Amino acid sequence: MHKIPAKQDAYKINHEEHILVCLSAAPSNAKNIRTAAQMAKAFHGQFTALFVETPDFSAVSSENKNRLQNNCQLAEQLGATVIRIYGEDIAYQIAAFAQLSNVSKIVLGRSAMTRKHFFGKPPLSEQLLSYAPDLEIYIIPDQSGKSFYRPKKALGKHIRKDMLHSIGFLSGATILSLLFRSLGFTEANIIMVYILAVLLTSVTTSHRIYSLTASIASVVIFNFLFTEPRFSLTSYGTGYPVTFLIMFLTAYISGTLALQYKEQAKESAKIANRTKILFHTEKLLSNAKSKDEILTLTAEQLTKLLNRLVIVINSEQQPIDSTYNYLPIKVNETLYGYVGIENTTIPLEAYEHEILVSILGECALALENEKNLREKEAAAILAESEQLRANLLRSISHDLRTPLTTISGNASNLLYHADTFDSETKQQIYSDIYEDAVWLYNLVENLLYATRIEEGHMALHTSTESLDEIVEEAIRHIQPKIKQHTLNVCCEQELLLVKADARLLVQVILNIIDNALHHTPPDSAITIRTLQKETMAEVQIADTGAGIAEHEKEKIFEKFYSNNQKIADHRRSIGLGLYLCKAIVGAHGGTIYITDNQPHGAIFHFTVPLEDVMIYA
Repeated sequence: MHKIPAKQDAYKINHEEHILVCLSAAPSNAKNIRTAAQMAKAFHGQFTALFVETPDFSAVSSENKNRLQNNCQLAEQLGATVIRIYGEDIAYQIAAFAQLSNVSKIVLGRSAMTRKHFFGKPPLSEQLLSYAPDLEIYIIPDQSGKSFYRPKKALGKHIRKDMLHSIGFLSGATILSLLFRSLGFTEANIIMVYILAVLLTSVTTSHRIYSLTASIASVVIFNFLFTEPRFSLTSYGTGYPVTFLIMFLTAYISGTLALQYKEQAKESAKIANRTKILFHTEKLLSNAKSKDEILTLTAEQLTKLLNRLVIVINSEQQPIDSTYNYLPIKVNETLYGYVGIENTTIPLEAYEHEILVSILGECALALENEKNLREKEAAAILAESEQLRANLLRSISHDLRTPLTTISGNASNLLYHADTFDSETKQQIYSDIYEDAVWLYNLVENLLYATRIEEGHMALHTSTESLDEIVEEAIRHIQPKIKQHTLNVCCEQELLLVKADARLLVQVILNIIDNALHHTPPDSAITIRTLQKETMAEVQIADTGAGIAEHEKEKIFEKFYSNNQKIADHRRSIGLGLYLCKAIVGAHGGTIYITDNQPHGAIFHFTVPLEDVMIYA
């Protein structure tokens, strides 16, 4: 007998009450669960419901399995943590779990106090006290008057198959033994043949009653066919009764051990299968990217496991539908939805229910991680937006101050000292005011476009346009700013029709040329070239400046990015022009990129879709 150590030291560490109720398929078990739940609530302690699955559980009837499943669900609804463990000695498993989990009180039904028959084991309560004398056991009386509950075994399910196996092995052993007798083998060899038949019967049948029956039958057949006088149940030898007894005990014990090993092998296979399913599910859920994907994967895994219809309800309100058994997907107090398992006449196995609960736990954790990741990303985006807003305000305050100061200073000179200026000086002042005003206008336009892009309100008003006309319109707008540069235009095809928003494409060309004007020395050339590449029209804007470093060719299209290269005038860019170019070209379905111009400089390429036009002669 195993002795469970006392729990006094454990109680000194943890004074919290821990109530344990033992689950079973007994009709009165629901009352025990409710009583234990009330005790846990009254003591403000933990509440655990424990079920010990024995090797004989597979032979339990469907009615009892359904009742056990209902009791498990009742315990969960009342706030219990349902635990399933495996073992043959129920009392020892309960006592060991109680010790490891610091259980302070155990709730049992009245049936646990009653010995089932004279030669049976002591009541469960006595066994628990023998293993752990310090346990506090509470017995809940059963008002129905039944002294004890005896579970019904589902022997009828495979009875025909098991009987055929038993008869077949005994018949084969008898034929083989008759052959051995004719060849002169001793009785010991024949006894071993019948013991082998009992072992095979135990391995292939579903209950130990067949092993017992085969053991008795093998002794009777051996006595009838192989002892003197033959074909009689009497025997002359004085030692035969002992031989029969030893033969029976050897056959029965061997068969019982074989049956136990078979059941243990089944349980090991179930545990291995459960581990495999859980590992695969955890791997799939860890790679899921969204809440819908997590719920879909969970439903698929449960469908494979249970071979039943499974639905997922992405709502905090539990549906009312008797077709499905709904289980919550939750972590702590956070509820993410419900999983509905189709109700059938076949109840879930204990290990299936355990895997089901584990998968729901993994699903809830995956949803929790996904939620935390989304909140983290949202916080990062918010922080980035705040940083960008701060950079924008800082840039605008700096960039607006210089042109506004120039405009206000020139306007003040004209207002108060116009008579002292000659016509050439006045013309220069007018030109400076115009250039600063145009620069401010372009800045405001870029800011407006950037705002629309951020809000997702940049709508394209596309139509069939001539690419040459778009380039000419951009040159007409930029021409007043081109003083010390040379602008060349080269069209490789006479007519290139594109499906685009002409106003936005003009803005793209203006921003790229304006960038070239600010980053190339005076007297340098800027070349615009248009050509066709398969189904796209391409615009190339080349300059002969210092060029762009390789590591900046991607960064230059980022919002508010500005390199450290010294620009040609007193104003600096806030880094929105090229960002808008990429957004506008991408909205048209094109691409924009940079290559090196030989021997020096850079070439900006962007593409827009061509428009198919039918030309009739």
